[in-house]
Amino acid sequence: MKNINKELIFFKIMKRIKRTFLLSIAIQIILTTSLYAQFTDWRNAKFGNSIYTHGYCDQPYVVVLENGKWLCVFTTNAGHEGSKGQHIVSSISEDQGKSWSDTVRIENPGRESASWAMPYLTDFGRVYVFYTYNGDKIHELGERKNIREDMLGWYCYKYSDDEGKTWSERYRIDVPNKPVDLNNDWNGDVQIFWGIGKPIDFEGGMMLAFTKIGQYMLDYSEGWLLHCENINKEKNPQKLKFELLPETDTGIKNPELGVINSEQNIFQLNDGTLYSMHRTIAGHPAESYSTDGGKTWTTSQPPEYENGIKLKNPRACPRIWKTGNGKYLFWYHHHGGWNFNSRNPAWISGGIEKDGKIIWSQPEILLYEENPAVRMSYPDLIEQDGKYWITETNKADARVHKIPNEFLNTLWSQFEINKVTKNNLVAEWEDGEIPLQGQLEVPSIPDNYYADGFTLDFRLVLVNLTPGQLIMSSTDKKGKSIEIKTGDFGAIEITMSDGEHTDTWSSDPGLVKATAVEHCVSVTVDNGPRIIQFVINGTVNNGRDVRQFGWGRYTVNMKNFRFNMIEMHRMAGDEVYIDSKITNMRLYNQPLMNTEIIGNHRNFLSSQ
Repeated sequence: MKNINKELIFFKIMKRIKRTFLLSIAIQIILTTSLYAQFTDWRNAKFGNSIYTHGYCDQPYVVVLENGKWLCVFTTNAGHEGSKGQHIVSSISEDQGKSWSDTVRIENPGRESASWAMPYLTDFGRVYVFYTYNGDKIHELGERKNIREDMLGWYCYKYSDDEGKTWSERYRIDVPNKPVDLNNDWNGDVQIFWGIGKPIDFEGGMMLAFTKIGQYMLDYSEGWLLHCENINKEKNPQKLKFELLPETDTGIKNPELGVINSEQNIFQLNDGTLYSMHRTIAGHPAESYSTDGGKTWTTSQPPEYENGIKLKNPRACPRIWKTGNGKYLFWYHHHGGWNFNSRNPAWISGGIEKDGKIIWSQPEILLYEENPAVRMSYPDLIEQDGKYWITETNKADARVHKIPNEFLNTLWSQFEINKVTKNNLVAEWEDGEIPLQGQLEVPSIPDNYYADGFTLDFRLVLVNLTPGQLIMSSTDKKGKSIEIKTGDFGAIEITMSDGEHTDTWSSDPGLVKATAVEHCVSVTVDNGPRIIQFVINGTVNNGRDVRQFGWGRYTVNMKNFRFNMIEMHRMAGDEVYIDSKITNMRLYNQPLMNTEIIGNHRNFLSSQ
């Protein structure tokens, strides 16, 4: 009997050891998974594969050849942008962007710049590149010597029939002068122009967009198109026929948006309508439509999200693409600046056609640089084998990034998503479980399981807009803390402290009203790009007309912040003692996508 008891005790001890061991392994897996996910955040630009690194590198645009190889063309220079020796090159990847061949010079570096190459793949496998070349050999303007001349001269093209190993001689397109040219510094004897993006297939031929400029070096710009109807049939490059569109004296623009209407890029809607997007200095990009093949265009206007709010973008490339599933993508920077700054992070919206127009989803962070001062721009989209990649450049390093299908599919689902996100949900408290004042216990999880950030998604009844009311707070064992309180003019505010420094950001004002109606409020803290976002009642805050940014950066170190408990605070009521309160709250240990938060909100609306 004693031996049996000993064996039983031994068995129980071993069982406990085994359970402890397995629990330890499980915790390590959770920790490793979280840290690995953080370390390999695909949005972090540093994890992209380098295409080319040089003194200056710009506009890495890719065509997928018939054999599946990628041919990339771009502008480069040993010096800075616009300095002498600027030229265009090509490179090949045979492994979907993981590695790249040595560059081949399409144009040799010289005193005259060759810049802004845009590739086009014909039906018979030939690759053309269209680019700006200073064929007029202009290097001065009046008394100004050695001016920047990479946007002056001729619109040229070359081609390759051997996957970019060799390139043909140079050919010039005869681009007619328009009033914008005749009013420029050379009275039209020299043209000022450049193009971004890639040509598109159009009516059996090709169409590309570019920008004419009326004053050296970038002012008074407008968009134009070149249509080549026989490029997919005619193999003699000297017999290509080019038509300049629109058939008007002015190009694609809206003077009310300022003197900058540039970097037009285009695609064709499923119903045949042509769509153009370009940058301005009005704090918004601008879109235009043509229903007659580019002959005439609507006056450019800021595009809108599905909720009618205007998209924001500074003086930066607003790049659009049509994907193989008939939907659309839009790269931009989601703030209302007027200059070249703040191109980090890059944001993306998904588009669908509705009543002959493009409706854009609210934005998600696509790519970011850890240093906010680093800028990225001039991207391209590659689609192959049902997968997606984005190229971009920070002006020195051209890179390619694989974009998860799940991310894009979630983005496109934003127009109909109607479910509560359960992924990374730590806890949810319903009405009746949340005290007006008191503590909420948070389930225990590993200390650094909030390494990537967190999301607080709650429903708020706020019957008194007095600013400074503390709604909730949380402090961990290391002294790091967050507070959420009311801000000025119906805003919600978050303050974060790491024990040494403090950062504060608020939602857009006026979105939360003093009413007994529940408001859906979400705040996301993203430790990758170190960005705070608010989503109020399904609206991603973009600053609207009251501020440049709707999202904010933080510098405090919240990497190891942990929710132990959440302290709820009594807020002010009104004169008849109706209480302000939280009626529902969810805590996630990840920064949710805005689309997921919108799904939470829409699910609440449908349940009413």
